[in-house]
This record gives sequence, structure tokens and C-alpha cells, in this order.
Amino acid sequence: MPATAGQRYLAEFLGTFGLLVSVTGAALFTLNIPSVDLTTRYLIIGLAIAAGLIGLLYAFGDLSGGHFNPAVTIGVWAAGRMPARDVVPYILAQVAGAIVAVAALAGVAHGSSTLWGAVTNRTVAFASEGYSGGNSPYSVAVGSVFLLEVILTFLFVQAILFATREGGAAKNLAPVGIGLTLLMIHLVSLPIDGTSVNPARSFAPALLSAAFSADRWAIQDDWLFWVAPIVGALIAALVERVLRPRFP
Repeated sequence: MPATAGQRYLAEFLGTFGLLVSVTGAALFTLNIPSVDLTTRYLIIGLAIAAGLIGLLYAFGDLSGGHFNPAVTIGVWAAGRMPARDVVPYILAQVAGAIVAVAALAGVAHGSSTLWGAVTNRTVAFASEGYSGGNSPYSVAVGSVFLLEVILTFLFVQAILFATREGGAAKNLAPVGIGLTLLMIHLVSLPIDGTSVNPARSFAPALLSAAFSADRWAIQDDWLFWVAPIVGALIAALVERVLRPRFP
């Protein structure tokens, strides 16, 4: 029996919650550990979100499709693989799950004055992505960050659409391929902008940062992490439609 609408929306909430716990938890709780250098930290963050996503896809994929990402939802809709009526509820569930996850992690961090100080630091800002005011490690221009987010989201959504297509030869292994693609994306872009490819993942820490700190750079940069991933997802949907097998 297919999942009800409420079950699908709850699955998206829980999946996005778990995804944000994975990536934001790894990013925040590896701060200021002397034995963890920057390269190792990037690898930990990438592995955490990849492993988290694989597990969550196996847990909730059959219920909701396992989007956990507004850009993915828009890409799946644009590819004609979900009804328009589900798009907004999916995105609302994803954003809510992301905010609850980051708030929960903030509650954990608040138990240590040292960790709380690191988490709320202007540069960290609850593990927010950004580019303005030196918040990109390489001080990359906004246009470059936009282009990178479009490219990487395109690759991510393309991997999802093709791995899960009807009649795909390795559909049962799709979560593994999707998770490894996300690992690659993080290893490429963590040094550039902190890696988004997911508007909910970017919005939640930016919102918490604006609420608990006097600095607003993360929420001011956040528009890019909505627009660029959605553009990349729409391009991926177009490519999937063009390459979709046609049967007589």
C-alpha cells in the first residue's frame, strides 16, 4: 500500500533532520580538536553526510522518495516524477526538519561554554555556508560560488534521477551511488563555500546564527544557496528528460 501524504511529509522531515544532524554535527563537534587538522575535518564531514544519506535513503526512500533537499524535490518535479501538489509540503517539511536538527545540536553545544563559543563564532556561525566578508577560505567571488553550486547540484540531482529511474539496472544500490556522489561534492567544495547543494541545509544554520549572534552574514548570503541549487536541479531535470529512453 502506498504511503499516505502525511507519511511522506513526515519521512521528509525525519530524513532531513537526520541529514542535518550528520553533516552539521560533524562540522561543529570536530571544532578545536588539536588532533584533527583541516584536511581530516573535511574528510570527516564528507564521510558523515555520505554515510548518513545512504542510511536515510534506505530507511525512508520507499516512503517519500528520500529527497531531504528542496532542490532535489524541485528537480524530481521538473522531471515529471512527482505531482506539483507535493512540492511545497515537501519543502516545508525539509526546512522544518533542518531547523529542528540544528536547534537540537545547538542545545548540545550549549552544554559546553567552550564549544558554544566556537559554534557561535562569527566564522563558524553554526556551520553556515558563505562567501562574503572572507567567509570563503579562498575568498572566492560570488559568481564563482554561484557557478560551483549550480554545477555540483546538477551532478547530484542528475545522479539521483538516473540512479532511481524506472527499470534502472542497479536501483537497489542507488543510495550508495547517491551518497558517494555527495561525498565527492563535499570534498570538492568544502574549501570553497562550505558546501550547500541543499537550500534547507544552508538555511537552518543561517537562521540560527542570525538568532543567536549579532552577525547576519550567513542569512545575507543564503539567497545564493537557494537560487543556485534550484538552477542546477532544473538543468539536471532537463537533461534527464532529453536522455530518457523512448519506447515505441
